[in-house]
Amino acid sequence: MDLHLTDKVALVTGASQGIGLAIARALADEGARVVAGARTESAELRALYAKGRVSFVKVDLSTTDGPIELVKQAIAKHDRLDLLVNNVGIGALRTEGFLAIPDDEWLKTWNLDFMAALRTTRAAIPHLLGRNGNVVTIGSVNAFLPDPSVIDYCAAKAALLNLSKSLSKEFGGKIRFNTIAPGPVETPFWMAKGGIADSIAQKSGVDLATAVAQVKASMQLSTGRFTKPEEVADLVLLLASDRSANVTGSDFLIDGGLIKTL
Repeated sequence: MDLHLTDKVALVTGASQGIGLAIARALADEGARVVAGARTESAELRALYAKGRVSFVKVDLSTTDGPIELVKQAIAKHDRLDLLVNNVGIGALRTEGFLAIPDDEWLKTWNLDFMAALRTTRAAIPHLLGRNGNVVTIGSVNAFLPDPSVIDYCAAKAALLNLSKSLSKEFGGKIRFNTIAPGPVETPFWMAKGGIADSIAQKSGVDLATAVAQVKASMQLSTGRFTKPEEVADLVLLLASDRSANVTGSDFLIDGGLIKTL
């Protein structure tokens, strides 16, 4: 199936690893021209440069000016923008509970999980207008599945879902806005040292593999496994394509059967 993405200009945030890296790679493979924004440049991201369709912008998206500068550099390089993928985000396991989370930790999460997407989207909208522009935002099942162990992450993702829906109403047929709600994904966010599974392992006194197995069992995933980053990227490709031209204001669940309710 031709997704009609050849030579489309796409901006992807948090593109150095995990879901963002998979999205940048998938878009490049489909012929899009990708501007990858991230705080660090990974070896995997550098490997994409050989394709000649991916460029990198070093940027701290948690700052007020970072998202504006990222969009500015994308426009300077390509003189247009067709697609924005808001992917950047962080999360931490709050083992001591709500009362132990200070304001600076709330603000850290809020700035990267919500404000980064808001600021990048606001900077991108003027360039997306008139081009059948498209914004795909990576949310989370935690937008509607509150969990006290990641309470600040949940709150930020819920706000992100609301923002995308509101913008889909304001901009109607001019720009499409959709979100994707992954469950647990095999990314550094979950699997790396300092990630969610590692935090659970340290708290439980078990090794990482045991902690991951315990998490999978407790979540009762219908598929028995975490989602792969490439599977999220495939969903982004469909939403980025004009094959889904009448889809806007929607949220797409990809969670291995984690959510059992309607």
